[in-house]
Amino acid sequence: MSRAYLDAGQTFLDDRFPLPLDAPFTAAQARHEGVPAFELTRLANAGFLRRPIQGVYVAAQVPDSLDLRAAAVRMVLPPGGVVTDRTAGWLHGASMILAPGDHLVVPRLSVFHRDRGERFRNDLMASGQRVMPDRHVTELNGFAVTTPLRTVCDLGRLLPRTAALGAMDMLARLGLFAVADVVAAVEQFRGYRWVTQLRALAPLIDARSESPAESVIRLRWLDLSDLPAPEPQRPVHRSSTTTYRLDVGNDELRFAVEYDGWEFHHTPEQLEADRRRRRWIMENTDWIVRAVRRENVFGARWDVDRVIRAGIIDARRRGRRAA
Repeated sequence: MSRAYLDAGQTFLDDRFPLPLDAPFTAAQARHEGVPAFELTRLANAGFLRRPIQGVYVAAQVPDSLDLRAAAVRMVLPPGGVVTDRTAGWLHGASMILAPGDHLVVPRLSVFHRDRGERFRNDLMASGQRVMPDRHVTELNGFAVTTPLRTVCDLGRLLPRTAALGAMDMLARLGLFAVADVVAAVEQFRGYRWVTQLRALAPLIDARSESPAESVIRLRWLDLSDLPAPEPQRPVHRSSTTTYRLDVGNDELRFAVEYDGWEFHHTPEQLEADRRRRRWIMENTDWIVRAVRRENVFGARWDVDRVIRAGIIDARRRGRRAA
């Protein structure tokens, strides 16, 4: 790593770094200032830079914001492009809408051309041509982005089913549309690819879901159609001032499933806090709580269906004993 602008033990880049410390910059700008691509990669891997999207960097000390995201996108957005899909949702403010792993792998910009036969050819972008009327496009910080309603409908059509509901829930949390608006908008996409999936998912959108994984658990539970329906964020009152919330559950059964994702549930302190909270709930209320992790919800060996069914059997047995 270059010692021209880094000292031993240094935490952040300082004024010796030849590029902006308060705004994004491109790899091309870095090369012009004498910072080659391999140096940018090393700085990013060491935590001194972030890559909000491919080809764009920002000093790690700059806080994330919608203005920062828009500035990063503007640097690589070609004329005539419309930002779509997950990138549009991210720009509208849904931070958790990016694909699983996008906090580890820098996402490509999703940009489409509105003119027939035209598309952008750029390895920084997931691109193509997509017909959309003017009412489906809005201006955000000086460039074109699909509206929140068009974005949620595209996500509901084009993503794999479980990923789609998670992305739709995250966008709904912004409060920019109602579920009824999405249900009503489905018919605008009659004849579009995969509109059947959108039609099925639209009524299931729930802004109370706090992560895509919670949405997947809820969808898996709903797919087990012979079971009582789940709801997100079920309250359990410990005192007049303390209320715990269980990720996905059913109040009548008093059974819930919680998702322990890596981001908030991996340090010893976090894990111990989870155990204490669940122990109190199980010992002092009639709720049964089961925790699942990423491997239970995603991937080739997911088994959250089994966890849900087994937990509901336990809850029903407990209910019969109580009666």
